[in-house]
Amino acid sequence: MKNPSRRALVPARLRSLLLTACLLGSSAGSWAQAPSPAFSWPGGARAAVSLSYDDALDSQLDHAIPALNALGLKASFYLTLASPVVRQRLPEWRRAAAAGHELGNHTLFHPCSRSAPGRDWVAPHRNLDKISVAQMLEEVQLANAYLHAIDGQTQRTYTAPCTDPLAGGKPYLPAVAGEFLAMKTRVGGVVPSLATLDLADVPTAGPVGSSGAELIAIVEQAAAQGTLASLTFHGIGGDHLSVSKEAHQALLQHLAAHPERFWVDSFVNIARHLRAQRVGLKAEAAAGSSSSGR
Repeated sequence: MKNPSRRALVPARLRSLLLTACLLGSSAGSWAQAPSPAFSWPGGARAAVSLSYDDALDSQLDHAIPALNALGLKASFYLTLASPVVRQRLPEWRRAAAAGHELGNHTLFHPCSRSAPGRDWVAPHRNLDKISVAQMLEEVQLANAYLHAIDGQTQRTYTAPCTDPLAGGKPYLPAVAGEFLAMKTRVGGVVPSLATLDLADVPTAGPVGSSGAELIAIVEQAAAQGTLASLTFHGIGGDHLSVSKEAHQALLQHLAAHPERFWVDSFVNIARHLRAQRVGLKAEAAAGSSSSGR
């Protein structure tokens, strides 16, 4: 049990320095302080929008990337490195990276929990229930090495396959968080508050069969809240878990038509901006603590 009288023994100046040290040493993943009034998205936009595409699918190369490039929008493509579409169309993925899109980490083999409902499609040898945390760490590290060989980048982000958090029944995401600037790990869509945002646990929507109006409603909600919208697509006009090309195009055109409202960029660039803003908040807190002790 702590002695309540000990606080009185710590001089105000020392308490100030301790507070500053705590602020400077806090976790890189979470946003510990409320956003400063000076916080802003680039260009004065009301919200940031992260468009993501999982699993390295043909329809993403055939439809999504040309549509994005035509409107000057940047996105993140989370590659499952064992996908034949990576091997067979490697020059196209390299061109996507050269055009400013992120090639994100979606593991080598896309392991998911076979025990979850509707998961009969998960191969027994890729059953996350039977894979250890150490194995998952090795898999994402090797995937990062493969991705570096493709695009030459050293920083990137991660999307958890199936948003499953456990490997062998134990949480594995904390073990891999240090490999990435940010991670999409759970179902959501619009970040409710930047004050509580954890960059190692970002929610994302997974639209399937959604209309253009439904997709636009998600980003408009983020604009109303001044936060971040994350959408994770799979197939675009084909493949699995798809949305139509028309719905996808309606969303892209809406975003491109309103740059004053939406900053659309790769998730790695959004994470960099949030981290830079957070560093600014720490500096403000440190300066305030120093001046208060004078």
